[in-house]
Amino acid sequence: MLSSELQHKIDFKTKPLGALGHLEHLARKIGMVQKTTSPQLLNPHMVVFAADHGIATAGVSAYPQEVTYQMVMNFLGGGAAINVFCRQHDITIKIVDAGVNVDFPEGLNLVNKKVRKSSRNILEEPAMTFEEYQQALENGKTVVSEIAKTGCNIIGFGEMGIGNTSASSLMMSKLFDIPVTHCIGRGTGLNDQQLQNKISILREAVEKYPSEMNEDEIARTFGGLEIAQMIGAMEEAFRQNMLIMVDGFIATVAVATVWKKNPEILNNCIFCHVSNENAHPQLLGLMREKAILNLDLRLGEGTGCALAYPIIQSAVNFLNEMSSFEDAHVSNKE
Repeated sequence: MLSSELQHKIDFKTKPLGALGHLEHLARKIGMVQKTTSPQLLNPHMVVFAADHGIATAGVSAYPQEVTYQMVMNFLGGGAAINVFCRQHDITIKIVDAGVNVDFPEGLNLVNKKVRKSSRNILEEPAMTFEEYQQALENGKTVVSEIAKTGCNIIGFGEMGIGNTSASSLMMSKLFDIPVTHCIGRGTGLNDQQLQNKISILREAVEKYPSEMNEDEIARTFGGLEIAQMIGAMEEAFRQNMLIMVDGFIATVAVATVWKKNPEILNNCIFCHVSNENAHPQLLGLMREKAILNLDLRLGEGTGCALAYPIIQSAVNFLNEMSSFEDAHVSNKE
């Protein structure tokens, strides 16, 4: 049985039992996903989905909406944190326009999957129509299916969208039936007065809609176009049996939406970091998951995935390259 074969291989490396801690759990998880005792990480990719949010116009963020567009141009120019870390670790990065509130010029190295310019303002109407939500899911799936053709078997997802911590807080509140006030953080760095304003706005938003909604209705009503495309992308990555690197709060809300429909997706998920957004540790706890890193990040973009990738690689490398007691002629514990 593969599970016991993997555990035997891990236990008989030249180390005390369990001495590599979380790396051992990672190695076993990766081996189980790839159905082998000698797994490999092939052609790693990072996909950053970008979109604007109608609710951003209500003042839930410390930054104006045009920052989404400006940061996408920064990604394309190679100057953002995610670009730096992907270059460092030889991860291919793809930037996807899921719904930025701008017409980008032709000729950019940008994957155009724009459903519409910005989601709608959820204080007035659902973020997406049924058709727009379905298109966003399909677009996310298409992005991943194209990447899968390159032989990629490990993929991470990041996001950029002013207002998307608000959308994620609302989604978390509805998915887990938790008061929205327990799901709200400072996002991009709100001061106390701005935070109170955000709480007031999100309370108003959540009270506008029915208390009973399924997972897709929650994502369609409260989410963003980049979150919806990430949900579709995660579903396709699972279908392709890829390892899925999960970034911070927003990416975790996306995977939680899929998990509510298909709990088995967690078999393929590696939670890369626990963020400084105060609801994120709570969300990981609700899913009984533990993250690799805790660096007080609150950036998004997939930065936690890129930073965790060499640790994931280390888990694979020790499993494949570290000597066993027998190979190294080292005496094992009696």
